[in-house]
Amino acid sequence: MSPPKLAPWLEAALRGSLALFMLVAGVMHFVAPTFYEQIVPPPLPATIIVALSGFAEIALGIGLAFEPTRRAAAWGTVALLVAVFPANVYMAVSGVQLTDLPSWMSQPTTAARYARLPVQLVFLAWAWLVTRRP
Repeated sequence: MSPPKLAPWLEAALRGSLALFMLVAGVMHFVAPTFYEQIVPPPLPATIIVALSGFAEIALGIGLAFEPTRRAAAWGTVALLVAVFPANVYMAVSGVQLTDLPSWMSQPTTAARYARLPVQLVFLAWAWLVTRRP
């Protein structure tokens, strides 16, 4: 099943904003790695997984920005979002208490932890829309 046809301006906005989102998310893996490491399910090597996923997000964000690589990067983004979904599930079900949060951010409530799960599906749909051939 292919994504629906959208207005050209909307497709451009979705592509550009997804590229920016992926770049920022990837950089954040290196700016605040502790946050991401805490939600990697044990016994996986959190430091390695956070670094690899950060590099992948940066590379995919760059790939999304350019027409020749956009479709492959969009499919890569879909795959990455599926691959990191277990970390979001772990965060929701484990109740892990996050440390080193920014001063403006409080400990997420149980509801907020579970609310992240459908939000991840929105991101997945967003990336899937960008996979459409131009």
